[in-house]
Amino acid sequence: MTRFTVHDVTAFMLKRLNQDKTLYQEVVVYEIQKQYGDEFVYINENGNLAIDRSVLSEFRKLTEGRIVWSRGERYWRFKEDYDKPGSRMTE
Repeated sequence: MTRFTVHDVTAFMLKRLNQDKTLYQEVVVYEIQKQYGDEFVYINENGNLAIDRSVLSEFRKLTEGRIVWSRGERYWRFKEDYDKPGSRMTE
């Protein structure tokens, strides 16, 4: 059995973001669970499947200054010229 790491998962997330230009959390979390296992996801306080915090932390470090999180739509995308300097999140 292959043991995956947080780096494997974040590399997958970045690859998908590069391909699709957006990365929807509600889609990628199920892909992570299926491809990498339950170790990288958990059930949050609302009863939804969520990406493990260690993965999110590593993903944030890996993409620092290059992507933003769209809170309202719940997806990541690459920064655009109109995004505020230093911002990591949009409405």
